[in-house]
This record gives sequence, C-alpha cells and structure tokens, in this order.
Amino acid sequence: MKNEFVLAFNELLEEKQLPKDIIIGALEYAMVSAYRKAENASNAQHIEAKIDLQTGRVTIYAEKEIVETVQDPRTEVSLEEARKIDPEAKIGGMIVVESTPKDFGRVAAQTARQVIQQRIREAERDAQLQYYKRQVGEIVSGMIQAINQTGLTLGLEMKAEGIMPRKEMIPGERYRVHERIRALLLEVKDTGKGPQIILSRAHRNFLRRLLENEVPEIYHGMVEIRSIAREPGQRSKVAVAALQAGVDPVGACVGMRGVRIQAIVRELNDEKIDVIEWNPDPAVYIAKALSPARVTGVYLSNRGKGTKTATVVVPEDQLSLAIGRDGQNARLAARLTSWRIDIKSLPEAAVDALNKLQKEPEYAVFGELEKDVIPQIEQILNKKAEGRPVTPEEYQLMSQFVDRVERGILRQREGYIQAEEERQLIAAANIPDEAFEIPLEDIGLPLRYTTLLNGAGYLSVGDLMLQLKLDPNKILALEGIGAKAMAAIEDALSKFSLPATEVAEEETQEEEQPIVEEAAVEQVGEFERETEVVEEVEEAPLSEITKEERLPSQENVIETEEVLEETPSAEMALVDEKEAQAAQQETQEEAEETSLDDLFKWSPDQIEIDLSLVAEDEDEETEADKKKKKKKKKYVEYEYDPDQAATIAKKKRKRSGEEWDDEWNL
Repeated sequence: MKNEFVLAFNELLEEKQLPKDIIIGALEYAMVSAYRKAENASNAQHIEAKIDLQTGRVTIYAEKEIVETVQDPRTEVSLEEARKIDPEAKIGGMIVVESTPKDFGRVAAQTARQVIQQRIREAERDAQLQYYKRQVGEIVSGMIQAINQTGLTLGLEMKAEGIMPRKEMIPGERYRVHERIRALLLEVKDTGKGPQIILSRAHRNFLRRLLENEVPEIYHGMVEIRSIAREPGQRSKVAVAALQAGVDPVGACVGMRGVRIQAIVRELNDEKIDVIEWNPDPAVYIAKALSPARVTGVYLSNRGKGTKTATVVVPEDQLSLAIGRDGQNARLAARLTSWRIDIKSLPEAAVDALNKLQKEPEYAVFGELEKDVIPQIEQILNKKAEGRPVTPEEYQLMSQFVDRVERGILRQREGYIQAEEERQLIAAANIPDEAFEIPLEDIGLPLRYTTLLNGAGYLSVGDLMLQLKLDPNKILALEGIGAKAMAAIEDALSKFSLPATEVAEEETQEEEQPIVEEAAVEQVGEFERETEVVEEVEEAPLSEITKEERLPSQENVIETEEVLEETPSAEMALVDEKEAQAAQQETQEEAEETSLDDLFKWSPDQIEIDLSLVAEDEDEETEADKKKKKKKKKYVEYEYDPDQAATIAKKKRKRSGEEWDDEWNL
C-alpha cells in the first residue's frame, strides 16, 4: 500500500501537470533551504538533499572539513568519522557526510513549504511560456472570464490566462462571460508575473487559419492562399491559387452550396468574404480583385521607384459598385494586389484621354493617329452631357478609343524606360567595376557633402560617376548641393585614381607585350622569308636550283611554315592564360639569344626531312592556313659583309620586265 508521501506526490503531479523531475527538484531545493534555515548554515557550504520516493524519507548531505577535534559540528567532522566514508581521508581535507537533522522545526518546515510553492509556481509559468510560444500563430479556444474596458480575459489550457485588447476584437461582436470563443494566438510576452498571452480575432491570419481548418485542399497543400485583405466585421477578400492541376481553388473554398464559407462567415459575425482566383498577370488579377464590379480595362503604370499605379476603367453603372461603400471595395482590392488603383468611369476616361491628346506633348503622336475618331468621341460626350441616350455601339467605340490611347502611351513609356536602361548600361560600361566598391569617403570630399550624397543613395564612387555621366543636374538638384559643391565633387573625382595594384600590372603587361612582339615579329619575318624560298624549292627539283639562288652555305636549313609554328614565338600564342606571362619572358630571352648564324647550322640532308614533314602535314592544314600560303613569291639572298662582320639578308623583288629591286634588311 502506498504511503501518504507517494499519494501526495502523485496528486501534485496531476494537479500541476508538470514533469516528475521538476517536482522532485523543487522538493530537494526546499529541503536544502530548510536545513540552511534550521542549522544557520552558510551559503558557501555545499549541501545536497535526496528524497526516497518509496518511503518519503529525506536525507541531507553537507560538505565538512576533516579535523582532529570537532568544535563546530555544522562545518567540521572528525578524522575517525571521515574514514568510515573514505579510508584515504586526511586532516585538512573536505568530505561530504550525512547531516540529516532529527527535527527541522516549525520555522524550517514553513520555509520548506514556501520554497516548494514558489519553485512549483515558477516551473508552472515556465511550462506555460514554452507551450504557448509554440502555439503562436495558431487558433486557441478559451472561456471568457471577465469583460472590462480594456478588453477580454480568457481562461486557456494549463490554467493560463489570455488577454484580447479592444483593437483585436471584431467590431460589433457581443461577448458574454463563460462563453467559449476561438481566437488567434498573436503574441506571448515573458513578464515577472508570468507569460502574457495576447489574442486576436481581428487579425487577417485568423481568417487564414479558419480557411485551413475548414478547407481540406488548403490544409493538404492543393490550394494556396496568396493574399488576404480584411476589414474586421465588414468585408474581406482572399486570393487563392491551385497548386495541383484540375482543382478549382474558388470552388474548394466555397464548398458545396457555400457550406464551407458559410461556417467561416458565422464564426466572424457575418463578415462578408470574397474569394477570388489569383492570376500572375497583374491586370487580370486587379480586375478580379474589384469583383463583383465588371471592369472594361486595366492599364498599369510603374513610373519611378516603388510607385505602381493601375488605372481601371469601368462602365458608368459599375462605378459605385467598384468603389464600394466609403471606398471599401477599392481599398481592399488595393491591399490585396499591392497596387495603387485609380478607378474611372468610361465617359470620364474618354474625357481625360481627349484632354491629354490636346494638351500634353507626350500624347501628340496619338492625336495625329486618332484625328478621325476624335470628332466622333466629342459628339458622343456632348450627347451624354445633354442627357440624350447613347447607343451600345457608341459606348463600344468610346471604349476602344480609350484602350488604344492608354495602351499606346504605355508602350511608348516602356520604350523610354528601355532606352534609359540601355543608356545606363552604356554609361556603366565605361566605369571600372572597382569604382562601385570604393566608398565616397575615400575621394577626399568634405563630410557634409558625403553625408548628403549618401542620403540620396550615392554610396560609392561608381554611383557618383555614373550619375554625373547620365544627368549632373540631378545631383545639383539635391538639397544642400550647389555650384560650389558640384565644383568640389568634380575636382575630387578628377584628382582621384583607382588603386594602383591591378592597374599597374595591366600597364606593365601592356608595356612588355610590344617588346616581346617586336622580337617575335623580327624572328617570324626571317622565317617567312625562308619559307617563301622553300615554296620555290617545292615547285622545282633541287638539281635545277641555280647557284645564285642557293644560300651562301650548303649547311643552311630552311624551315617551313609548319615547323615555324613549333618555335617558341609561335608557341607563345598557344600557351594557357595562366602561363602567358612566363611564356612571354622565355620568348623574349630566346629572341635575344637567337641570331642569323644559328639558322645555318643544319645539314642539307635536313632539308629533305623538313619537306617530307610539310608533305605529310598538308592534309591536316585548315583552309585558313592554306590561304596564308598563297602569297607572292619572294627571293632572299644572304651575303656576308666583312665591313660589318655580320650576315646580311638581301631580298629581291621583280617589278616590271627584268628589272630587280633590291631591299636590304640587316
């Protein structure tokens, strides 16, 4: 049979709905506090309490110093007693021994009771806080406990209390004490008195959660709620879209004969709900958002940053329905679509279109195109002003006229915007990318000018340079920027230069490249001249070559164009980008060491080998390489000049008749 302690412990667990470990911890902490109170123990002394759940017996353990003679039993223990617990105990050491008092006394028991209640209350509040923090954004149910001027007080689960302020209540809804209602858990705050739970029935997410609970297609992800606009107690608009083919999003939300939506309407105190289908086209989406009004045309204008305006034209009899009572329908449609909506009747839109064609230069082109239709529109408007009836054909003509003018100007504006974007891209292409990473503070402008430019959105040097190229007057129009400031800005930009790290490397490469190229060109030129002679050799046998046309030494070797590609200067064009710089340096060194004497170290037998290589590689040459071979034949003669102690290449070119023109290349 269970003893009284076990029964009381289980009853406490069931009442407080707290974990077992928390209750045991509170009891042990209370016993330690009671011991300190009864024995007047120091807070620095380590004390533990253990509770046996089967018998309810409490055991206290205290840390004490090992001494020879005990003077204060609260903090000291004899060596003999200590060695009963630890045989290796020594004098001066510390040991934890049992110190359970025989009787705590009335004061200690009262202290334990207060500590237990306090710890359990804190644990209860912490459990409530953690539980309701996980429920934020969900619907909770509670019973009204009190109604006052500030709002409602609801009793929730885990003996928690929720507050519903007046602004979060549905206007016109009546509440009664002990009535159970549902609300959205809006926020949870941790205060000294416990968690403060804020509830709401006016928030738009309350409608979202109601739809998820009532419509299985939304709960399972087949239908998605894209946007909600709500005025609590009066009207709401919900835009839904199907995520699965073959599902009607509006029909799923409304239900058979409106059963699903009617349940939500009753929960919201007969609040009207319009369910529309979301559309990726803003014009179609806006037209549906203004339902139940019928829309003739929607014309979108996105001029400037963040201003999106939609001009909506409706028939004259639909104007009041599109606007709604006190502008409610138009206001909700604007919130739903995130567009500023300007609603006009068809005659009003026609009058505006005529005025724009006659007065605004932007519409002058369309005025010429519509010059035959304008008199008819004016005649229809005069009939309307006089109160005479207007036929449906005339209304249709007027609608087509407004549609052509509005769409034409929109296309023209889109062209202007596209041209402006292209102009900005062209201007930005001439500005280094590094300039957009350098802040304005680095160019030496006064702090006052830098602050004004940063406030206007010019944060980097590149932004400022781009705007000066596009339109300097826009910077001059800023408040606090005058002619003196503009002069200071232009002067600072003219003196500023980008960091010399990358720029210096590029300039160095550009300076080194012509030197290498000149050496390569000279070497390539010599090989080209030799290649031309080889082409002549291919046309005639070696035996038919005259002595005058042969080289001064029979040991000279003539390299073909294919062999030329294997030289260091030709290989330089095929080296990877990562090895370009190293290859250029090697080419330069080899070009300096190469001389004409090195070209004449091969034997005549190698000429035949080179010609055979040319014959084998002719099939592999591309058409571009074959075109390069079709050049005018040149004749080169090499002679040794004793005065200059160097070999001279003499190039002969036949002009007219048998006259030869000599060109000397040293």
